Amino acid sequence: MLPAIQETQFLAALVLAILAAALMGAGFEFLRRSPYTVPQTLLLAWNRFVTRVIWRTEVRGSFDLPRDRGAVIIANHRCPFDPGFIALGVDRIMHWMVAKEYCEHPLTGPFLKPFGVIPTSRSGQDTAATKMMIRYAESGELVGLFPEGRINDTDRLLLPGRLGTAMVALKARVPVVPCHIEGAPHDKRSILGCLLMPARARVTFGRPIDLSAYYGRESERDVLEELTKRFLGEIAHLAGRDDFVPEIAGRSVKNGANV
Repeated sequence: MLPAIQETQFLAALVLAILAAALMGAGFEFLRRSPYTVPQTLLLAWNRFVTRVIWRTEVRGSFDLPRDRGAVIIANHRCPFDPGFIALGVDRIMHWMVAKEYCEHPLTGPFLKPFGVIPTSRSGQDTAATKMMIRYAESGELVGLFPEGRINDTDRLLLPGRLGTAMVALKARVPVVPCHIEGAPHDKRSILGCLLMPARARVTFGRPIDLSAYYGRESERDVLEELTKRFLGEIAHLAGRDDFVPEIAGRSVKNGANV
């Protein structure tokens, strides 16, 4: 017979082995049932942990569109991880434009490529990337755009809007879903700085905006400006700022690339 201490150690090891096997089995079953690829499932689980547990994110409102309906989701932009907050309230993969250097970097590229991000230049004139966004939306996919065009490092609620978001939505003939992100970690110095910051974030989804009355008018600048101001106004409304006066960025738009 085994001594009492050895017997206790043996039973403890057996229990741990059974628990490990059960966890592995549950993990494999979770991956098998997931509608996403394995890399997508694992990265989405990591995103949920970071946003829900570390940054204590609350989701308000709901994303109410059929799964086969394409759409453009818009939001304010304060943090490099804003797409991760939006992903909490959406049950499909979203496509975002991401600077080429991040897509090609050995550290960030593997985290981005499973989600079909669209590499783009920082010039604001990348027509190929814009056309890809339109094709995704036309085919029933979700695309995400920030009307401000860049991270807002100022004290203003929203930066002046760029017209490319309206151009993409009109050419793809899909609705626009506004949302507002509040309390996201923000560090001007580095992306890693955001990861290390505590936060209490909230993302609020608004009702889809039907643009069907404007279809076929994407070449009219006054229409693009009107819709862009409406988009910014909807985001401001979700932030509780109905007094906000939207502005249009002074930069001209060429072929809808100024997103």
